[in-house]
Amino acid sequence: MATESTSLALPVLPLDDEVVLPGMVVPLDLNDSEVRAAVEAAQAAATSEPGKPRVLLVPRIDGTYAATGVLGTVEQVGRLADGDPGALIRGRDRVRIGAGTTGPGAALWVEGTRIDETVPEPSPGSSPRSNKGAPYPGQVAELVTEYKALATAWLRKRGAWQVVDRVQAIDDVSALADNSGYSPFLSTEQKLALLETADPVARLKLATQQLRDHLAEQDVAESIAKDVQDGVDKQQREFLLRRQLEAVRKELRELNGEQEGEESDDYRSRVEAADLPEKVREAALKEVDKLERSSDQSPEGSWIRTWLDTVLEMPWNERTEDAYDIQGARAVLDAEHAGLTDVKERITEYLAVRKRRAERGLGVVGGRRGGAVLALVGPPGVGKTSLGESVAHAMGRKFVRVALGGVRDEAEIRGHRRTYVGALPGRIVRAVKEAGSMNPVVLLDEIDKVGSDFRGDPSAALLEVLDPAQNHTFRDHYLEVELDLSDVVFLATANVLEAIPEALADRMEIVRLDGYTEDEKVVIARDHLLPRQLERAGLAPDEVTLDEGALRRLAGEYTREAGVRTLERSIARLLRKVAAQHELGERELPLTIGDGDLRALIGRPHHVPESAQEPAERRTAVPGVATGLAVTGAGGDVLYVEASLADPETGAAGLTLTGQLGDVMKESAQIALSFLRSHGAELELPVGDLKERGAHIHFPAGAVPKDGPSAGVTMTTALASLLSGRLVRTDVAMTGEVSLTGRVLPIGGVKQKLLAAHRAGITTVIIPKRNEPDLDDVPAHVLDGLDVHAVTDVRQVLELALSPATNGAAPEVPVAV
Repeated sequence: MATESTSLALPVLPLDDEVVLPGMVVPLDLNDSEVRAAVEAAQAAATSEPGKPRVLLVPRIDGTYAATGVLGTVEQVGRLADGDPGALIRGRDRVRIGAGTTGPGAALWVEGTRIDETVPEPSPGSSPRSNKGAPYPGQVAELVTEYKALATAWLRKRGAWQVVDRVQAIDDVSALADNSGYSPFLSTEQKLALLETADPVARLKLATQQLRDHLAEQDVAESIAKDVQDGVDKQQREFLLRRQLEAVRKELRELNGEQEGEESDDYRSRVEAADLPEKVREAALKEVDKLERSSDQSPEGSWIRTWLDTVLEMPWNERTEDAYDIQGARAVLDAEHAGLTDVKERITEYLAVRKRRAERGLGVVGGRRGGAVLALVGPPGVGKTSLGESVAHAMGRKFVRVALGGVRDEAEIRGHRRTYVGALPGRIVRAVKEAGSMNPVVLLDEIDKVGSDFRGDPSAALLEVLDPAQNHTFRDHYLEVELDLSDVVFLATANVLEAIPEALADRMEIVRLDGYTEDEKVVIARDHLLPRQLERAGLAPDEVTLDEGALRRLAGEYTREAGVRTLERSIARLLRKVAAQHELGERELPLTIGDGDLRALIGRPHHVPESAQEPAERRTAVPGVATGLAVTGAGGDVLYVEASLADPETGAAGLTLTGQLGDVMKESAQIALSFLRSHGAELELPVGDLKERGAHIHFPAGAVPKDGPSAGVTMTTALASLLSGRLVRTDVAMTGEVSLTGRVLPIGGVKQKLLAAHRAGITTVIIPKRNEPDLDDVPAHVLDGLDVHAVTDVRQVLELALSPATNGAAPEVPVAV
């Protein structure tokens, strides 16, 4: 704490852009008129008062005097080191400047009040905190220790070892803080802040912070300087070594009698010897000319060399001969994949046309060859990706897979500009280069997962790649020469067709893979999955045998999917269990597993067909529940719709919908409710309940978003069942859009929905009449197991789906509580 005392009258010695703190000893040049006037005035006043002459050292910043100065005593007047007259002045105490006054000499005199600086001690018997906020004595000691440590570290870096001992010897808090006035790194403003801070402890804190900040800045500066120096040393060393290497090579060439040659000459000879298209050769020779003109240290030289290496590695005129054994190719496809008839027929057609074009000399028409762009769209696990390799095998071509899932950079497809550091050609060019031929089979995997951001839209870059009318002149940003992709067979895979941009989907031929039937799954499991998993489990083919009943039950009751991935995992789990039991001595091999052994090995079935359950366990065992059919990203699936009526005393009239429904599905529910209200009388339904009581429709699996119009007939049936008290038949599933007049309108995904009904054990399916032509795409054995009814009116749906009334009594409507 600082207190003011002792009024003084002193001559002012101004210090321009300089600050002197108490305890400092500074020499001042007496050639300065203001300094000389102040010193002479102090000497004149000292003749009448005992003691040394005293002056008031006041900082003057930009012509403005500070409010606080330092009482200084003139210790000696003489000559400075350069021979000029000077005075040695020592700072003593802080003085708060008051009004001006008169005094001897030409100097400016002012009145001032000396500031008493002491660190108060806590009063006896009181806690340290009660002394008006005074800090703990321990805290002051810690602050002193920290300042001395920081000052010592800074002084040691400068080699000022003698000053270290002087700083360590200072114990007074005020003197220690003022000692930082000697620091050359402090600005005038920082020193002025120290001068104006009267409290010694606060001043020491400020000095400590200033010193800490300077040391931190010094560490950063030293780190940067070291990094710069290391980089310069590395460049100099690399330059020296390269010069030495050139000299060694020159001596070796002279020793061996070889002529001196340039790297550019080597590239020129490689370009001239390579079998390149004419325009590509011209572009490559232009780059060789640039390489010859560029210096060794130029970064352009490395860009050109990388580009030339890429061009020379491209298989410009390399092609594989197609295998025109059409029957052999079909046999390969049949052996490697079960089902997938549409894809096999399309590949067979392509090979047949290619063979006839080649026989008639029509291999190249209008600069284009007969490539193909197919999009295989279907749920996961149906074999889309593995089908690409089988197609290449059947055609005798090289196969390359390009994964597009999650790609968001347009340069991944079209390449980077050569001027960028680390530039690369696009994935299409790299695929052709990797294949080593200009007519490979390129699988663009997961094309519906391509995204876009600030770096561009990769799907837009694919428009030229997958357009048969344009891709014979494809230009990669990196190569900047035309690349003929018209002979490449592009196979794109996707789970959801709607996720592919319309313009891109228009350039591809869509082939749908709608999933496997249970019979096809059994064949795939027997011929492909089981042998592969036996090998992975370390079992010989004759050690474990799964009969057809076990495979069929695995496909029907342990898994319910469009593909076969979960089926393969179930087989793997089964074989692992057998291998573990054999190693534990619990089971002997060889072993034949039947359908009755599955539960003991891998537990109970997860998917029991609705028709196989007990009546009390069925989903449709109560009125108001109907079975619908839907299409998801994983193929077709069954969808249950539940309806109930609220208590008339507690629930208001209206419609409540739950289950994460989209706008289209909500509108379908409103249409179903409106139809029943307006036509309930002719359907002999108590529609008064719909006017007085609120209806609630729920779609289970509430965490899964659902949308679309095809659940209209299902919701109508569920409400009609609720009002009539008649159960919906367990073996019936339905799909179709309903209108306000009761018309059943067509929907999509009929094949996937019928396959899902077949997997779920449904035997009767109701579809719109206008979807009847879609039944041609459904496998014959699936249709044989289903009783398909094509209807035009929702009244026909109710007649087919609702079970007959048990008696003539009024139905008892369930109430939602």
